[in-house]
Amino acid sequence: METDPGFIAALEEAKTGAAEGGVPIGAALVSKDGKILGRGHNMRVQKGSATLHAEMSALENSGRLPASAYEGATMYTTLSPCDMCTGACILYKVKRVVIGENKNFMGGEEYLLNRGKEVVVLDNEECKQLMEKFIKEKPELWNEDIAV
Repeated sequence: METDPGFIAALEEAKTGAAEGGVPIGAALVSKDGKILGRGHNMRVQKGSATLHAEMSALENSGRLPASAYEGATMYTTLSPCDMCTGACILYKVKRVVIGENKNFMGGEEYLLNRGKEVVVLDNEECKQLMEKFIKEKPELWNEDIAV
């Protein structure tokens, strides 16, 4: 799955976020037939947004689509999704969530499973290193993001 175009896009987005000085989390929403519907990265720092997490950015960049476009889709994300992004995946009937890593943050994986969603954790080293570097270099931004 680490070679899936959706995961590659999510990782590219995370790197873009890091290069912009933001939180290095990326996501890509891929339809059930393998088409990337939208991709994005966390823009909380860049846009001063309370809600523009990577998954929300990917959904936003998908544009207004009929509900059927989301049903059966896969959300690729470099970090375990927070409660808001978990809820969005459920709301839009995403079938599967593929997570780069969950060591730096554990989100709503259990809730996704309880709601019948497939959850795959890749334990990707590059995703872990991106987050570890960010947390070490910008702890104030990370602590603000996770409300510590």
